[in-house]
Formats: sequence, C-alpha cells, structure tokens
Amino acid sequence: MNSEAAIPVTLDSIRAAAGRIQGRVRHTPMIAAKPLRAPLAVDLTLKLELLQVSGSFKARGATNKLLTLPATELAGGLITASGGNHGLGVAYAAWQAKVPATIYLPRNTPPAKAEKLRLWGAEVIMHGEVWDDANAAAQAEASRSGRAYVHPFADPAVIEGQGTVALEILADMPDVDVLLVAIGGGGLIAGIATAAKALKPGLQVIGIEPYGAPTLHDSLAAGRLVKLDRIETKANTLAPRQSAEINLALIRRHVDRIVLVSDEEMLAAARLLWFELGLACELSAAAAVAAVLTGRYSAARGARLCALVCGAGTDGLQ
Repeated sequence: MNSEAAIPVTLDSIRAAAGRIQGRVRHTPMIAAKPLRAPLAVDLTLKLELLQVSGSFKARGATNKLLTLPATELAGGLITASGGNHGLGVAYAAWQAKVPATIYLPRNTPPAKAEKLRLWGAEVIMHGEVWDDANAAAQAEASRSGRAYVHPFADPAVIEGQGTVALEILADMPDVDVLLVAIGGGGLIAGIATAAKALKPGLQVIGIEPYGAPTLHDSLAAGRLVKLDRIETKANTLAPRQSAEINLALIRRHVDRIVLVSDEEMLAAARLLWFELGLACELSAAAAVAAVLTGRYSAARGARLCALVCGAGTDGLQ
C-alpha cells in the first residue's frame, strides 16, 4: 500500500459485506462470562464466534470474498492456505457455491481440522512446517492453474467480512467499552477495529498475540512489517511469520494496544471456558479471555469488556 488513505476497507464497505453475507453466516450470540467459581473483577461478555458456520469467524470473510468474485473467475474453484479455520471457511463458501476448493495446510494443523475440511468436500494438501510455507505453495499453484486464490488476512474483501463481527457486537452491546481480539495475520482485528472505531470512536480495541508469535506486536514496535525468525506457539492459527501492509496500516490506525499471552495462559483460559461455561474452544480462541484472566490487559474500573471467542476446537482442552 502506498498510502494508508488508499485502503479500501471502510465502515460502508463492511456494512455492504454484512448485507452480502446475510443468511449465509450466523449472527452469533453473546453471553456474560458468569457465573464462575472465582468471579472476575471485570464485566466481561463473550462473543461466541466458535458457534459460527464452519466453527469460526472465517466463514464471514471467505463468503464475502466468494460473493465478490466474477463468475468466470469462480468457475475454476478456490484455493488457499490455512492453519485450519480459514480453510474451513473457504471450504464452506465453496460448498455453498458448488465449486471445488483446495486447501494447503502446514503439518502443525490439528488432524481433526484436516478431516473436517475433507467432509466439506475440499481437497487437502499438507505442505511445510508453518502457514507461510503452505501459503507459498498455494500461491504458486494458483498462479499455475489460474484458480481463485483467497488470502486469509491480506484481502480487503476478507477483512470486510471479518469486520461484520463488530457490527453485531455493537448492535447487541452498544455500551461496550473495550473489544479484545486475538491476532493471527491481522485480518480479523483490522476489520473489527475499522468498523468499531467508526461507529464508536471512544471504544478501545485491544489485540492479543502469543509470546511465541508476536508478529504484529513487533511490527508496530518496529514501525514496519517484521518477519519472525521462528514460531514458538502451539496456537497455530495465531502463528504467521509475517502479516501484510494492509493489515499493519489498519491496525496502526485503529488498534489501541497489543498484549502478549503464553500458551500456558491460553490453555488455562480454554479450560475455564470449557469446565465452567461449556465452550470447547481452541487455544487461539481463548487468547482474549487469557488477557483478562492474567491481567495482561487491565481495564478501567466499571468498563464493559467484550472478548471474542473466535474458534471451536479441542486443542485448548489438552
């Protein structure tokens, strides 16, 4: 991107995405994070995107992208790389459109997600150790075959689709003061923050990354995109080595702060969500709650918080 002003993602484009995908994805519920054996010192509400079609918010962006593609480009099917959830969103979108989908996965993807992709009718190809490796292979195949490539986070249509989460949160909880959002490549928080800040400028948007994959945290600190030398987290959906210019620009403009949590803290949060609230979420989906439980993010007295529980899974229960 040559200029942040040129970024096409706006409140209006996110609202257009919401109209486009209506009826194809779910308006997911919100619940209070209580009662708990050890009550929280803050007012915390959970946005349950783990109940979204395909098991995560990714169905929003993938469906919006598919619906913006011309029929000639869509006819050959979709191709992408994923840590699991984006692939499921793309497979679901392709299934709706009755076109083929090919999903490249890194070898650290949980086997259950690969099997779920096959059940949605997708072709699954395991390649590389982390998402970046799988993505390079997927892009090469897309260039060779001419099939439509769907980027998991660096595509305006995908970001707009993810941003529809914020429209639902603010419709259902207009007095929310803080949104806590886990960060992988940055598409989700970029879309959510763009919509949320346009609708309620005083609202805080807090990002959460693992200590073992601080991709956007380090990029903001450096003032440029940073490529991590290594990934050291089991939360594979939060673990690209590098984000993209469009995501960094939107995050720089709209996100107030990024905090880091450990795998152990995400695991503890996921176990709490399961044993006390009956929510089976993956490690990444517990990151926002972990930031609250550990005090990595400390809210002002009386603030109303909303944490996004972004994906279903069982790795958070291991």
